Amino acid sequence: MDFNSHADAIVRVAVGLVNELTPGERRGRAFPLPRDLAAAAAEGLRTGYPNHREVTEGEAGELAEIAARLRGVFDAVATGDVDAAAMQVNGLLEETRARPLLDRHDGEPWHLHFHGPGGTMAGDWAASCATGLAIVLGSEFHDRLGVCTAPHCDRVYVDVSRNGTRRFCGTACQNRVKTAAFRARGRVP
Repeated sequence: MDFNSHADAIVRVAVGLVNELTPGERRGRAFPLPRDLAAAAAEGLRTGYPNHREVTEGEAGELAEIAARLRGVFDAVATGDVDAAAMQVNGLLEETRARPLLDRHDGEPWHLHFHGPGGTMAGDWAASCATGLAIVLGSEFHDRLGVCTAPHCDRVYVDVSRNGTRRFCGTACQNRVKTAAFRARGRVP
């Protein structure tokens, strides 16, 4: 399930930023705000762009604020409130003055960027992530955004599978749930 290659990468970045920069639970354990926010922010950006440069502490702080807002979009979709998710995305689009612009750099072919004029690195990513999420929310695939359904995990995902049945942030949580179900069946007389 591909929206388009650039939008897919941007949506993966949104997922990466939320999962790396928002506290909560991950794979059955508490997940506090990372101590090295800059390294976590770079890791989040690299989920969609593996060669992304390092991030400064200031940029990391801004990206963490954006990640918290992006989490609200995933949470709203997970509870079935697509209207609230759309309103949150629209707010980010308006604030960042996101606009489509064809750009070519680093030997890449022409592709869309969604930055507002004169933005910061974090602001540009906010505009891009909001636009990527808007593409998903504005399609019949809005239910492809989700929050892990495993107990004690609130990491987010985008489901790009053909059948759209993903419910976990990754295989570790899927395996935890399957193992717990298997053990529970073994205890039943």
